[in-house]
Amino acid sequence: MQDSVSRFTSRVADYVSCRPSYPAEVVDLLRRECGLGPEMAVADIGAGTGIFSRLLLEAGADVYAVEPNPAMRAAAEEALGGHRRFHSVAAPAEETTLAAGSVSLVTAAQAFHWFDAAAARREFCRILRPGGWAALLWNHRVEGGTPFLADYEELIRTYAPAYNDVARRYPDSERMGSFFAPARMREERFANSQTFDYEGLYGRVLSSSYVPRPGEEGHEPLVAALRRLFEEHQSRGQVRFQYECRVYFGQIG
Repeated sequence: MQDSVSRFTSRVADYVSCRPSYPAEVVDLLRRECGLGPEMAVADIGAGTGIFSRLLLEAGADVYAVEPNPAMRAAAEEALGGHRRFHSVAAPAEETTLAAGSVSLVTAAQAFHWFDAAAARREFCRILRPGGWAALLWNHRVEGGTPFLADYEELIRTYAPAYNDVARRYPDSERMGSFFAPARMREERFANSQTFDYEGLYGRVLSSSYVPRPGEEGHEPLVAALRRLFEEHQSRGQVRFQYECRVYFGQIG
């Protein structure tokens, strides 16, 4: 668990500037199905730099951003600390330190795959009020959506071999259904995208925990391949990432 906490420490700046937010449809879904709205107490678990916490705050929620990594938590505090409904919590997903029955919704955006699922479920149930909801979501890169994305996937698998271990952590519908069981899990998917110039693409790549950083073995060959990939696929100096945002949600409290 320590590695899952510390592995993003050196990537905070790239994470802040180059990671995607989430489609507006996600917030609409949580409003419609989970009661998200003004004054609702929400625990955003593994909140990182606060990307999803920001959307929850904009929806009027009282947000407890639970994040164990000090550097990522500091970035969230810098960005969101001016909101009176933002509460930064230094804790892991499995022991949030929040009071029992204190929140009505638990969220985890691009984070749940790093949790101990069984321990996190027990903790979610503990902190949720009766009838409470959980919503777990990811921006999944559309691997073969375009020639650029297909070649990008091949590049990452070739020059960042640790990616294969991380990719296996991402859950599918069956595994997520088991997490919510015996309660019913529901699933929705929404399109999302980002457009990058080369510097943005480079930052997006470096924001991933499995990519070798400058000075680490394998970094220079990866950068050379990335430059070739960009030049081959760019149009007017830009390339486009396409994502499928997958939301798994249900009542588990």
